[in-house]
Amino acid sequence: MRELIEVLDEKGLLIRVKKPVDVKYETATIMKMLDGEPILFEKVKGFSMPVVANVCSTRELIALGLGVKKNEIISNLADAIDNPKEPETIKAKDYEEIIPDLTKIPILTYYPSDGGPYIASGVIIANDKELGLNASYHRMMVIGKDRIVMRILPRHFNTFLERGNKWFAICIGNPMSVMVAAAVSAEIGKSEIGIANALKETNLIEVGGHKVPEAEIVMIAEITNEMHDEGPFLDLTETPDIVRKQRVAKIKKIFTKKDPVFHALLPGGLEHKILMGMPREPTIFREVSKVCECKDVLITPGGCSWLHAAVSIKKKKSDDGRKAIEAAFRGHKSMKHVWVVDDDINIHNPDEIEWAMATRFQGDKDMIVMQKQKGSSLDPSSNLETGETTKIGFDLTIPSDRNPKDFKKLPLPMKLRVEDYVE
Repeated sequence: MRELIEVLDEKGLLIRVKKPVDVKYETATIMKMLDGEPILFEKVKGFSMPVVANVCSTRELIALGLGVKKNEIISNLADAIDNPKEPETIKAKDYEEIIPDLTKIPILTYYPSDGGPYIASGVIIANDKELGLNASYHRMMVIGKDRIVMRILPRHFNTFLERGNKWFAICIGNPMSVMVAAAVSAEIGKSEIGIANALKETNLIEVGGHKVPEAEIVMIAEITNEMHDEGPFLDLTETPDIVRKQRVAKIKKIFTKKDPVFHALLPGGLEHKILMGMPREPTIFREVSKVCECKDVLITPGGCSWLHAAVSIKKKKSDDGRKAIEAAFRGHKSMKHVWVVDDDINIHNPDEIEWAMATRFQGDKDMIVMQKQKGSSLDPSSNLETGETTKIGFDLTIPSDRNPKDFKKLPLPMKLRVEDYVE
């Protein structure tokens, strides 16, 4: 994280806020107003620790942090998922143990609707003797100076806890590789830290008896038998998630690097959306590639970077569009709508997708409707009791029984330089 901040500063991409800001609402408001631009809040009222934000809020920033080109992210991530690389463990340097008191750390309260201050950027590192290391995101609401209530879905970390692994680490201020890999839904037993190391060299260090990636702040916590209300919390949809009874953890130890920086992640902001949605693109790409030639995948920001996707294919058979739709839903089971287009359409331009829908789509034969499917709990329009939703796929590819020339935009009639005509 520290190296990333330095690179952003050197390239003139980092906005420095020198005016003192409050952790309650004020910092989050500025983060939202400058969404998409990395910010360093140098002075936080009541704290000596600065706050960094929006560092993963665009694909360009992700690419910069990984040291790759923007158009290489999906392929590199897909390769890292398929071929994780075991990280080395090196000696921890420049860490000190501080009092395990969360009130000494600038944890933000983002919105008036929030149930309390939230750690939204923390990556949980859990270890199992048989399954190895697991890295994942779980929002954590502060309910005491050493107590948090965690939103834990019935996935891998929950399995680790059920297997008796009550102790875990919370890492804040992670390398870009870890921030991206921790958002990947890899199969249980495949280490996200191995995926991170395959993306970019990522070492482990041992802190407080736990092997963790090198982070600005490392907390050692233990899950308890206590349950507590968690929420409300503004989620990807930018609407408040409901209040649920969730597990409570107790913070036992806190270690920080010298002069640490706290990474704040804006709920519902671009950083939240990029980190949640983008790691699903390789899984969709992989599934679609099994049935046809997939060219590109985009989890769209307008679809909350979770519920909608656009898929580009090179169509060779008449049913490739339909097959791609079905495969895309297998690749991301929380998805609600998907648009499949020919490879002449730029899926990063919503106007081109809409143009393809206007000129190549007929609702009575090109729309695949799947009713009463298990959807996402983030969708407020779904059945909140059963979690079911209606999923729809839109085949916007050129009809196979028609002349493709009738569906193509004409190129410019001449090759000219506009600079030769306009001063």
